[in-house]
Amino acid sequence: QVQLVESGGGLVQAGGSLRLSCVVSGSRFKINAMAWYRQAFGKQREWVAIINSGGSTNYADSVKGRFTISRDNAKNTVYLQMNSLKPEDTAAYYCFALILGRDYWGQGTQVTVSS
Repeated sequence: QVQLVESGGGLVQAGGSLRLSCVVSGSRFKINAMAWYRQAFGKQREWVAIINSGGSTNYADSVKGRFTISRDNAKNTVYLQMNSLKPEDTAAYYCFALILGRDYWGQGTQVTVSS
């Protein structure tokens, strides 16, 4: 079975940085796209960043210029480097993978940015 496990969340001061990691295990097929979503308390889950198998990336306007998504295909791992963090970035961050046309989600890792 496919499993996505996030790590790297925590408490950080505004202006600080964190790097999230997500490892995909159990996949017998190519991971076509990997992405990060987040959900703040009382809000709907929103898309943050995506990277396809060729390395092409897109970002939500709210994080553009501050966050960088990358992947290591050999390790089936996606990263989210978060710089210049703001209190409004506080949310549970969820890893996503598209494999053979199916969606897979991690359980989330909490990021809290203090003002």
